[in-house]
Amino acid sequence: MASIAEVAATMRDVVTPGMKPKEIRAAIREKHPEASKKEIVRAAFYALAEAPAGALADLHGFALSERGADEEADTVVRARKRKRKKHAPAAAEVAPAA
Repeated sequence: MASIAEVAATMRDVVTPGMKPKEIRAAIREKHPEASKKEIVRAAFYALAEAPAGALADLHGFALSERGADEEADTVVRARKRKRKKHAPAAAEVAPAA
């Protein structure tokens, strides 16, 4: 299994302006066939963190667009109805004054 640093180095060499995320993943998997989508996305963020400012705008776009895409598809958010609170009876109603 290739380290994230190795995948990031490959990514810096392979990525060109205008590449789509699917093309980037395919290009990386040619050199690192065992790399998962999650590892490729992490390597994109790693490459951004280690690169000079402004050098890798395409990697930034890829990393942001692919981040959490799998996790969001697996989770289902359901809105629940709120339960009404039962109010306690007023003090005058509970104990009559003598």
